Amino acid sequence: MMNLSALLNKYNLFPKKGLGQNFLTDPHHLGKIIEAAELSPDDTVLEIGPGPGALTRLLAESAGRVIAVELDEAMVNLLRQEYGHLSNLTVVHADILQTSLAELLESGVRSQNTDDVIRHSSLVIRNFKVVANLPYYITSAAIRHLLESRPQPQRIVITIQKEVAQRIVAQPGDMSLLAVSVQFYGAPKLVHKIPAGAFYPPPKVDSAVVRIDTFDSPPVAVADVEQFFAVVKAGFGQKRKQLKNTLAAGLRRPGPEIVAALHAAGIDPTRRAETLSLPEWGRLVAALM
Repeated sequence: MMNLSALLNKYNLFPKKGLGQNFLTDPHHLGKIIEAAELSPDDTVLEIGPGPGALTRLLAESAGRVIAVELDEAMVNLLRQEYGHLSNLTVVHADILQTSLAELLESGVRSQNTDDVIRHSSLVIRNFKVVANLPYYITSAAIRHLLESRPQPQRIVITIQKEVAQRIVAQPGDMSLLAVSVQFYGAPKLVHKIPAGAFYPPPKVDSAVVRIDTFDSPPVAVADVEQFFAVVKAGFGQKRKQLKNTLAAGLRRPGPEIVAALHAAGIDPTRRAETLSLPEWGRLVAALM
């Protein structure tokens, strides 16, 4: 088990609250994250926010290549000093929200000492995973960035606030804009819960590990993804109100037109957004177009 205090003291570092730095070093919980990722030597892993590198080291032992993206320059220095000897690890100083995944993957390929860069680059694009203990404050933005990126990771394993994890895996009856947004791109599963006390410093809430296996294509046929989400956002725009009202207000379209579209999609106009399944959203968007 990593002696976190000694490591941070060695570099005169302290967790930065502004960067959401809550470090997980417990081997049991770290092992569950590695297990959920199902890594092989053929995998390239993109790690977000590695911090002092407890998870990074385990990823490097299991995957063919690890690209660790860290915003904190002091942590970047620590990672390079402590783990620079690992030939399959590339540490990148960058803001994940401002950096394309393609650019990061290419940086990992360029760092290799190989004459077969083109072949490996093609493999990386087709076969990479994201594993991360995400800072709470970037959770939604980071998930959106990962799922909407091209290339898209085949699997995402993230540690996030437990309440957010539960929202992501929700089923019709308890859906949210976040749930629809994630489930449009992949199949999420809550695989492990982590108590706040397992982190240093401990956050105020418990965490959970979510695995998202991305789809090759969306589970519903959508002619225009932007239009699809415009309708979904309008539907969730006013909580606890009926769809006929929230859609009319959010889309700025006449009430009778909205009701007709709902009937055409086989949806009772008095239902609420949280009760709809993805196929129902798909039919509704088609009826509105």
